Amino acid sequence: MDIVKSIRIAIVVVFAASAAHAQSLPGGFVYLRDVDPGIVQDIRYATANNFVGRPLAGYNAGECVVKQEVGLRLKAVQQELAAQNLSLKMFDCYRPARASLDMVKWSQNGRETAAERRYNPKIPKTELFRLGYIASRSQHSTGAALDLTLVDLKADNSGKYDPAKTYADCTAPVEARAPEGSVDMGTGYDCTDTKGHTAAPSITAEQRAWRKRLVAAMARQGFVNYSKEWWHFSLPGAGGAAYDFPIQPRRN
Repeated sequence: MDIVKSIRIAIVVVFAASAAHAQSLPGGFVYLRDVDPGIVQDIRYATANNFVGRPLAGYNAGECVVKQEVGLRLKAVQQELAAQNLSLKMFDCYRPARASLDMVKWSQNGRETAAERRYNPKIPKTELFRLGYIASRSQHSTGAALDLTLVDLKADNSGKYDPAKTYADCTAPVEARAPEGSVDMGTGYDCTDTKGHTAAPSITAEQRAWRKRLVAAMARQGFVNYSKEWWHFSLPGAGGAAYDFPIQPRRN
């Protein structure tokens, strides 16, 4: 009887822990790490390594949060890439609505630093919304949009961003840009320049091949690329309402 009782208690404890974990995210959202822990994550808006130069509102943890269907499809993409010694690398997933408003305030603050200009070398930041590079109401807030790239697992990906170092802008050769530990797509992430357009003619044949490889792998699972950003994908029909819950540390 004691053994049976212990088993029942263990089941209740496990169920309660699972329920508490599930309640931490609303609307069918999941932590991607719980779906596929092998997908590399570098959630840039939870750090100072982004075009704003600080963590954005609502990013209390560097965790990729997505709708469950999105997560399962990313897992399928990752399984295909793993056979080629490649991995997805997530830059941004669900984005709290407050973060988009934070971007709006940033664009209107009347200042433009050298670090900010690395991301938009030719376009004033006040123009980024009008030109469609940033949205005040982002599809990211539905949990169905993603920013990502590819990592060659056979390559040396040890280069790290150094905030004390001065880097060339996002359109410069990969050796001069801030390191991102990923394949060379022709520009850095969040590069607001025509060179960042998926079909940009100004990149090399190898860079174009990498972009096509990423778009094709994502398309096989139903994801659609945004033509002005080689890194941005969405899953039609998986979104819905926009959310504003903050991204919190994942419970183990």
